[in-house]
Amino acid sequence: MDARKLVAEFLGTALLVIFGVGAATLSFGFKLTGASTSAGVVTTALAFGLVLLALAYAIGPISGCHVNPAVTMGFVVSRRLALGEAVGYWIAQLLGGIAGAAVLWGLLEGSSTYTRSVGLGTDGYDKHSMIGLKVGGALGAEVVLTFLFVFVVLAVTDRAVTPGFAGLAIGLALTVVHLVGIPLTGTSVNPARSLGPALIVAGDAIRQVWVFLLAPLVGGILAALCYSFFYGSPSEATVVIEAVLIEEVGDN
Repeated sequence: MDARKLVAEFLGTALLVIFGVGAATLSFGFKLTGASTSAGVVTTALAFGLVLLALAYAIGPISGCHVNPAVTMGFVVSRRLALGEAVGYWIAQLLGGIAGAAVLWGLLEGSSTYTRSVGLGTDGYDKHSMIGLKVGGALGAEVVLTFLFVFVVLAVTDRAVTPGFAGLAIGLALTVVHLVGIPLTGTSVNPARSLGPALIVAGDAIRQVWVFLLAPLVGGILAALCYSFFYGSPSEATVVIEAVLIEEVGDN
């Protein structure tokens, strides 16, 4: 295992949490977008989508820029990544999510107005859902949202697709997922993104986090099965994990 890949996944996941969850906390915790829920949703969705877009081009050539255990699960199920290598990715991503949440919490603690009630952009259901979504609805929502996102990642990084715009498509997919998912559950689609903040906030956040660990992995598996149906066997697909942007980087 190339240590650079693991460090890239750790750093990328940490940065995704710092900037994406940071925008969510500022919008809904500190209420910097005012009384407009829609403004907070759009702000947070764009923050997650844009930071992932940037990371796709920055670390995509190194590790493939999974920065999400559900994406890595999709690569494993579609046989584009060996299980042994995936375990290293999962560990790096989960640790990165925790580290990113810790850094963000440390930064926000410097504010005189930050309290536990401000939170840290955690995901949730029942009273923690904007529309009061129950646990079954939260599970279903996260599976569907993750399915779309992981399917797009797998499809646009396939060799059958023209390279160069994968990062853009992935960033836009994550933005769309958040536009719909934030009112439902806060939007996870990424166990590492959910685990870090939940460990710091504790309480209901940690009691409910199992939904946001399980459902995205199920969504990733279903997305991989759908991808394999459309794109065929690994011999016809990208076999290396550096699929995101690696071809054009190699030409330079």
